[in-house]
Amino acid sequence: MNGPKRRVALVTGASAGLGAEFARQLAGRGHDIVAVARRRDRLEHLAQELSEGKGVRVDVVPADLADIHAPRLIADRVAELGLDVDYLVNNAGAAGPELIDDRDWGAHASFLQLMMTSMAHLCHLFAPGMCERGYGRIINVSSVAGRIARARDTNYGPTKAYVVALSEALHLTLKDQGVHVCALCPGFTHTEFHDVADMLDMKAASPGFMWYDADVVVREGLAAVEKGKCVYVSGRIYRWIDPMLQSVFLRRLIRRFTAR
Repeated sequence: MNGPKRRVALVTGASAGLGAEFARQLAGRGHDIVAVARRRDRLEHLAQELSEGKGVRVDVVPADLADIHAPRLIADRVAELGLDVDYLVNNAGAAGPELIDDRDWGAHASFLQLMMTSMAHLCHLFAPGMCERGYGRIINVSSVAGRIARARDTNYGPTKAYVVALSEALHLTLKDQGVHVCALCPGFTHTEFHDVADMLDMKAASPGFMWYDADVVVREGLAAVEKGKCVYVSGRIYRWIDPMLQSVFLRRLIRRFTAR
């Protein structure tokens, strides 16, 4: 006799960093994985690791979510595989160009597609099925950067603020249908993100207590969505700071300070 059907988790940006850690921890909980990212070789390496180490099914879907057609292609591939997505982790992202100084609008359009439109599109594609089945979990990876406006952060932070707003609205819309939606807001996290984004000098100069390991961020995010939290700031130091960042008075001070 076959056992109960395993739940399926789709994770974007799964080739490294938080995405790979989400895939590992969800596989450790017995979820089959659909791993999405641009780099096929890294996805296949992850698939081998999880299928051999965790005993779960792992399907690899190479896709670049900066491409407007990618979400639909992913959904079509999931349908071809005969899978129902129960757990959606929208993690794919990048540091992006600077809105005013970088004059190639095509780069900005691709960045906005990656950071916002693709996330909304994937929710649009997969949330209805979750509602029909009466169960779903969606984690949209945002950032502490989306919690406060800062001078010279004209692309990354604003896109992450949208992720928080989208997640809050989806949470209110879907919570009575068995679907939990959470915007996970990490602070500084030990991943490849800051290597790719040429931020190693900033990382070296910042205090060690500001940095958290990826496994901590993911573990907290998984616990938060299960508890039905629509916004969760990961890391104790950031949870302590966040209420102050939301203070109107402090936001005014920060805007004045960063504008100098």
